[in-house]
Amino acid sequence: MANPSITTRDTSELVKDTDNIYQTVVVASKRARQISSNVKEELSNKLAEFASTVDNLEEIFENREQIEISKFYERMPKPTIMAMEEFLEGKVYYRKREEEDK
Repeated sequence: MANPSITTRDTSELVKDTDNIYQTVVVASKRARQISSNVKEELSNKLAEFASTVDNLEEIFENREQIEISKFYERMPKPTIMAMEEFLEGKVYYRKREEEDK
Protein backbone atom coordinates (compact mmCIF):
# COMPACT_ATOMS: atom_id res chain seq x y z
CA MET A 1 0.00 0.00 0.00
CA ALA A 2 1.32 3.43 -0.92
CA ASN A 3 1.94 6.07 1.71
CA PRO A 4 -0.87 8.67 1.40
CA SER A 5 1.46 11.45 2.55
CA ILE A 6 3.66 10.93 -0.51
CA THR A 7 2.39 12.77 -3.55
CA THR A 8 4.04 13.11 -6.93
CA ARG A 9 4.19 16.76 -7.98
CA ASP A 10 4.63 18.23 -11.41
CA THR A 11 7.82 20.33 -11.28
CA SER A 12 6.49 22.75 -13.91
CA GLU A 13 3.55 23.46 -11.58
CA LEU A 14 5.93 24.00 -8.65
CA VAL A 15 8.10 26.54 -10.46
CA LYS A 16 5.38 28.52 -12.25
CA ASP A 17 5.56 31.35 -9.69
CA THR A 18 9.24 31.31 -8.76
CA ASP A 19 10.91 30.05 -11.97
CA ASN A 20 13.27 28.13 -9.70
CA ILE A 21 12.63 24.81 -7.94
CA TYR A 22 15.09 25.69 -5.16
CA GLN A 23 13.27 28.96 -4.45
CA THR A 24 10.00 27.03 -4.29
CA VAL A 25 11.48 24.58 -1.78
CA VAL A 26 12.83 27.44 0.37
CA VAL A 27 9.47 29.25 0.41
CA ALA A 28 7.54 26.06 1.20
CA SER A 29 9.98 24.99 3.92
CA LYS A 30 9.84 28.38 5.65
CA ARG A 31 6.04 28.25 5.58
CA ALA A 32 6.12 24.67 6.92
CA ARG A 33 8.24 25.84 9.86
CA GLN A 34 5.69 28.58 10.59
CA ILE A 35 2.82 26.09 10.48
CA SER A 36 4.71 23.61 12.66
CA SER A 37 5.48 26.28 15.23
CA ASN A 38 1.86 27.47 15.34
CA VAL A 39 0.49 23.93 15.69
CA LYS A 40 3.00 23.07 18.41
CA GLU A 41 2.11 26.20 20.37
CA GLU A 42 -1.61 25.50 19.98
CA LEU A 43 -1.19 21.90 21.18
CA SER A 44 0.96 22.98 24.13
CA ASN A 45 -1.67 25.52 25.17
CA LYS A 46 -4.46 22.94 25.01
CA LEU A 47 -2.47 20.36 26.97
CA ALA A 48 -1.44 22.98 29.55
CA GLU A 49 -5.10 23.27 30.53
CA PHE A 50 -4.84 19.74 31.93
CA ALA A 51 -1.69 20.35 33.97
CA SER A 52 -2.28 19.73 37.65
CA THR A 53 -0.26 18.59 40.60
CA VAL A 54 -3.17 16.87 42.35
CA ASP A 55 -3.58 13.10 41.89
CA ASN A 56 -7.22 12.09 41.96
CA LEU A 57 -9.82 10.00 40.14
CA GLU A 58 -10.54 12.80 37.68
CA GLU A 59 -7.01 12.41 36.35
CA ILE A 60 -8.03 9.30 34.42
CA PHE A 61 -10.73 11.26 32.59
CA GLU A 62 -8.34 14.14 31.94
CA ASN A 63 -5.76 11.75 30.52
CA ARG A 64 -8.36 10.45 28.06
CA GLU A 65 -9.05 13.99 26.92
CA GLN A 66 -5.33 14.64 26.55
CA ILE A 67 -4.97 11.46 24.51
CA GLU A 68 -7.86 12.47 22.23
CA ILE A 69 -6.37 15.92 21.69
CA SER A 70 -2.96 14.40 20.93
CA LYS A 71 -4.49 11.90 18.50
CA PHE A 72 -6.31 14.71 16.71
CA TYR A 73 -3.03 16.56 16.16
CA GLU A 74 -1.27 13.36 15.08
CA ARG A 75 -3.91 12.81 12.38
CA MET A 76 -3.49 16.31 10.97
CA PRO A 77 -1.59 16.62 7.69
CA LYS A 78 2.12 17.25 8.10
CA PRO A 79 3.23 20.90 7.98
CA THR A 80 5.21 20.30 4.78
CA ILE A 81 2.11 19.02 3.01
CA MET A 82 0.02 21.93 4.25
CA ALA A 83 2.69 24.43 3.19
CA MET A 84 3.02 22.97 -0.29
CA GLU A 85 -0.76 23.00 -0.76
CA GLU A 86 -0.89 26.64 0.34
CA PHE A 87 1.95 27.50 -2.03
CA LEU A 88 0.29 25.78 -5.00
CA GLU A 89 -3.01 27.51 -4.21
CA GLY A 90 -1.26 30.90 -4.18
CA LYS A 91 -1.95 31.51 -0.49
CA VAL A 92 1.70 32.07 0.49
CA TYR A 93 3.09 35.60 0.24
CA TYR A 94 6.82 35.85 -0.30
CA ARG A 95 9.33 38.19 -1.84
CA LYS A 96 12.92 37.84 -2.89
CA ARG A 97 15.59 39.47 -0.80
CA GLU A 98 16.94 41.41 -3.81
CA GLU A 99 13.55 43.10 -4.14
CA GLU A 100 13.72 44.24 -0.50
CA ASP A 101 17.11 45.90 -1.04
CA LYS A 102 15.90 48.05 -3.94
